[in-house]
Amino acid sequence: MKLYRMLTEDDTSAFCHKVTDALNKGWELHGSPTYAFDAANGVMRCGQAVVKEVDGTYTPDIKLGAQ
Repeated sequence: MKLYRMLTEDDTSAFCHKVTDALNKGWELHGSPTYAFDAANGVMRCGQAVVKEVDGTYTPDIKLGAQ
């Protein structure tokens, strides 16, 4: 099955670490990153979609971050 996650974080090194961690766990980048102003919190936010092929059957209760 193919899994999908959207990683988001404030525009700090924490975002790069989150994406790097996912890549090192076998996730692959999917599409281009996104960058937007979060007016409610007054910060820029980053986002990156990642995908991963794993064995098994999808169910909505699967913990994507644990894959």
